[in-house]
Amino acid sequence: MLRDVHLAFIKVHILYHAAKEDVFGIGLIEELGRHGYKLSPGTLYPTLAKMQQSGLLTCECRTVQHKQRKYYKITRAGLELLDDVKVKLKELYEEVIKGKGNC
Repeated sequence: MLRDVHLAFIKVHILYHAAKEDVFGIGLIEELGRHGYKLSPGTLYPTLAKMQQSGLLTCECRTVQHKQRKYYKITRAGLELLDDVKVKLKELYEEVIKGKGNC
């Protein structure tokens, strides 16, 4: 179950960073590592592919230092999802962290 929760947070991170700038796999692994996630390419790349298939990201291949690199950019659907998630995160933060819930 913890893995599922972490993967959901990772997806939110990906959407957030892809909304700010085009992102690529190794760069995301490093960024997510700064947040305490130990992600392998075998986990990240299938996640990116699924997010692309779901219409949340687009992918463009670019040559960088004579190597092909896939760059991902958020789509309109991805932005809409990110906006919705931000609302839900704020509600969750208020309830769980600040203790302003009904429980």
